[in-house]
Amino acid sequence: MSDLNATAAALLGLLHDGPATGGQLVAGAYERFGAFFSVTRSQVYRELPALSKEGLVRLGKQGPRSSQQYVLTAAGKKAFKAWLTSEAGPDHMRSPTILRLVNASALTPKQRATLVDNARASYTQELDEAKAATKAAEDPYAKAVAEFAQAHAKAALKLLDTIPQA
Repeated sequence: MSDLNATAAALLGLLHDGPATGGQLVAGAYERFGAFFSVTRSQVYRELPALSKEGLVRLGKQGPRSSQQYVLTAAGKKAFKAWLTSEAGPDHMRSPTILRLVNASALTPKQRATLVDNARASYTQELDEAKAATKAAEDPYAKAVAEFAQAHAKAALKLLDTIPQA
């Protein structure tokens, strides 16, 4: 796998912490970088066999309920480091909420108000979680990312404040 996609790289990065099952990787992805990079369960379970086929991960211990651990290989570490040091290219934000706001003209006024209210509640929760993550972060990189998540949530809330009511 000469060119890792971002999802594959995210999984290899998580496996640097040790062996994990697909479910643990999904949870770890949400916890570590869910504020700015989403990884779905289907993406994880589609990516793991491809990483295994390329020799970047290997099967580990069989867990309860047929869960399968994956272990990062030396080739996986090398591929991940190569990905980390390669040119990142442009960032692309994928926000289902912002996409809905862009298309909100197709909704009734009541549906639009509900959309904005739900978005406000969601971003307020994200802001609270990012504040807690910032306080808990010991690593300066993790702290900087948590601060970015705070800024993102604040910016989204500011955007919502600019939408006229009614």
